[in-house]
Amino acid sequence: MSATAFAIAADVRAGARSARDVVEEHLAEISEREPEIHAFNLVLADEARSAADSVDSAVAAGDSVGPLAGVPVALKDNLCTRGIPTTCSSRILEGWRPPYDATVVERLRSAGAIIIGKTNLDEFAMGSSTENSAFGVTRNPRDVARVPGGSSGGSAAAVAAGLAPLALGSDTGGSIRQPAALCGVVGMKPTYGAVSRYGLVAFASSLDQIGPLASNVSDAALLFDVIRGHDPRDSTSIAGRIEPVTATLGQGVSGVRVGIVEELTDAEGIADDVRSAVERAGAALAAAGADVDRVSVPSTTYGLSAYYIIAPAEASSNLARYDGVRYGLRVDGDDVATMNANTRDAGFGAEVKRRIMLGTYALSAGYYDAYYGQAQRVRTLIIRDFASAYERFDVLLSPTAPTVAFEIGAKVSDPLAMYMSDVCTIPSNLAGHPAMSVPFGTARAAESPGSELPVGVQLLAPSLRESLMFRVARVVEAAAQAAGGTL
Repeated sequence: MSATAFAIAADVRAGARSARDVVEEHLAEISEREPEIHAFNLVLADEARSAADSVDSAVAAGDSVGPLAGVPVALKDNLCTRGIPTTCSSRILEGWRPPYDATVVERLRSAGAIIIGKTNLDEFAMGSSTENSAFGVTRNPRDVARVPGGSSGGSAAAVAAGLAPLALGSDTGGSIRQPAALCGVVGMKPTYGAVSRYGLVAFASSLDQIGPLASNVSDAALLFDVIRGHDPRDSTSIAGRIEPVTATLGQGVSGVRVGIVEELTDAEGIADDVRSAVERAGAALAAAGADVDRVSVPSTTYGLSAYYIIAPAEASSNLARYDGVRYGLRVDGDDVATMNANTRDAGFGAEVKRRIMLGTYALSAGYYDAYYGQAQRVRTLIIRDFASAYERFDVLLSPTAPTVAFEIGAKVSDPLAMYMSDVCTIPSNLAGHPAMSVPFGTARAAESPGSELPVGVQLLAPSLRESLMFRVARVVEAAAQAAGGTL
């Protein structure tokens, strides 16, 4: 399963390899490793074989088959797939089969990709470990006693284990980048509005964004180029042209100004080995011709607090639609109000209930200005501080996650400790800017000094500067590989 998405697609288009063979090889790998890892909620074996046969027929006929011809792609199970269950890893959507595809799913199919399955996640994308799923825990392929991160843990684990060359996740506060770091893969959150959210089941609508996970930077760029661009069905979609990134990947970083974010790199809770990885990545960029210095983005220290008011507030509104009336689970009661309450009590897990209650409180009369309004003012401050930093620097550098992957069960009884896993990733969601995690060596777990686990470094860029961010990521990746840090 070592072939890249680029190589698979090129071979399939050239007729050197059949899409059906590619799918069978990945299904065999899933059959072998899935029972241990549990990356998937649903494996679409028959559908994948049928789609692969269609690609092979098109190749044989000389038809254009797209840039992802024959490449298996795993989808986070909060992306709508027509006629195929979409659960958000929640019991409350039991039995629901969407009547439409998400825009990103349509674009994948048009590009010749093969949808191989729907991946596990923290319920409704609320979590940092993929332990909050109604369908069981996903395990980290690098060490199955540890979490893969979350909420896109199933997608990250699928790529890390070689079950799919590519996957899509969603990122509300770090849910693509944090699991990418913990699993040792590349994960990228685009500019808000650069990728359509149509068909993404909403968690926090002003923060959610769909993005790629891949084993390398080039494959992530290829997938981003397929899914980017305006969609009139998404009112938040950017109307202008979204620049492609693949064509400029190899342009290097000569003269690029890189700022290491002090507040994120030196924050309490950042492991020494993780901090060291960021410094080494900065040194590698300097050696490649970049101008590297340190930068202060002061308000990022308040990002976690603001996020855990804004995101639950939006979630409490978005999740009000799950009432037992229109779709999904229904638990009867003596009247409508009781039926609503019974359905939501049985259908939602503990973390979702916690966030709904937090959000409802923050939006309630008498508290709205003190909590939600204040959090939005902090968000504005973060946007201003980033704008100031980008006057001096082209891209920023920081840790992705404070530590390497932690053991399953280690933080489930301490929500605040779990929330701290996203302290470095949340600010770019609040600002709406692109960011990505790139593997950069390994580090030892504090509680298990003998374990070498992946570390990710995070690159941040201004809105719509994905092409520059990917160029820098390519250099970081090359430096990690040259140092023996291929994961």
